[in-house]
Amino acid sequence: MSSSTNRRKRNDGATARRASSNQSRPPKSAPGSKGETNTTPPTNPNEQRVYARRPPTAKERVLAQWRGVDVRPNEIANQMAGRPTGEIVGKVLKKLRLDQRQAETEIVKVWNHLIDPNLTAHAQPSGVHKGTLFVNVDSSPWLDEIVRYRRKEILTRLQTAFGREMIQRISFRVG
Repeated sequence: MSSSTNRRKRNDGATARRASSNQSRPPKSAPGSKGETNTTPPTNPNEQRVYARRPPTAKERVLAQWRGVDVRPNEIANQMAGRPTGEIVGKVLKKLRLDQRQAETEIVKVWNHLIDPNLTAHAQPSGVHKGTLFVNVDSSPWLDEIVRYRRKEILTRLQTAFGREMIQRISFRVG
């Protein structure tokens, strides 16, 4: 026998072994079936918790070992990080208290237009907290003048402009 026929016989044997080994493997399961292994993290938050708790698959372990880093927690964090923009903007605006700052700015504008200019030269509102308007007065004599003679007038004017819920009381202080 020549060497070429020996090679052919060996190749035929290897081909036969390969064909038989392919037949012994279980067929790949269809998507959605019970035997499917999905390595991509789910987008549903309830499914993400389950994904985070399940043990890593053999493929994930090998990739983590080969890379030297387990990226699975990062994949989970990236999947959980996606939130609607409206939700984020709402939280940021609430944290910055822009609605309260806008109300305080409006109070200063109305204060300067409704109240006597002599009084506004010595007293300016500094903020609102739980229905109380805080006003800083530059001296004790002006504080006494405002508290004794003008407090009710100022309160009624501001309550007609903003409503009784927003401004319930006025607190004057030297500052």
